[in-house]
Amino acid sequence: MIYLRRYLKHSTTETEIMKKEGRRIDIEPGALRQHDIFRGLSDEELANVAQTMTCNLFKKGSVIYNEGSRINGSYIINTGVLKIYKTGFDGKEQIIRFARHGDLIGFRSVISDELACTTAEVIQDSALCYIPGETLTGLIKGNPEFAMDLMKLTCRELGESNKFLTDIAQKTVRERLAEVLLLLMDTFELDEDNYLQISLTREDLANIVGTATESVIRLLSEFRADNMIEINGRRIKLLNIPKLIKVGNVYV
Repeated sequence: MIYLRRYLKHSTTETEIMKKEGRRIDIEPGALRQHDIFRGLSDEELANVAQTMTCNLFKKGSVIYNEGSRINGSYIINTGVLKIYKTGFDGKEQIIRFARHGDLIGFRSVISDELACTTAEVIQDSALCYIPGETLTGLIKGNPEFAMDLMKLTCRELGESNKFLTDIAQKTVRERLAEVLLLLMDTFELDEDNYLQISLTREDLANIVGTATESVIRLLSEFRADNMIEINGRRIKLLNIPKLIKVGNVYV
């Protein structure tokens, strides 16, 4: 699947969004060490990050940055969940991935000095910390371990994107839906009753799979009839994980 660059009319910067949407919060420098990407930083580097970053609370539905916009920093997610997606010329979303606690988003646009290639939207109330681009590039130049960790993160995300493109091209919609349910299980885990610990609309599921909402609704009904899942509103309970693995042609 080839995505063409879409020029958006949005002119709102991420700083303006944070002033409008977010409520300022304070986070102690030591709390940053809970995030894998920052564990290799010295106390001095960590203090500098804490001094220059801005942390805010965002409600569900808040857009942190838009595809095609200029962003001047990255965001570390302390709590909550965001969906990262591209938008086609028909206005349909294609969800690329979800970002949650500990994830760093927006950094590739900062490093490459390019416009954002995706949109980041809050789907569960979130606490985010904005890290200015100068702070991020300073860490890259001054800390080889951090630079290597960021390179590994970039490679991992590119690998996931390559796998997504392969699945879209080679797997059926039924296979992709089964794999998406397993991916959501790995990402958000199951509760004690085997329900996915994330609630998504049928449209969101369709936007992950890359198909029409009607197709997802029909396939979910088929999965339920085959005793692979149980549906309670937006909540999905996984009943037969081995069968989902088989249907999704997933290698474990």
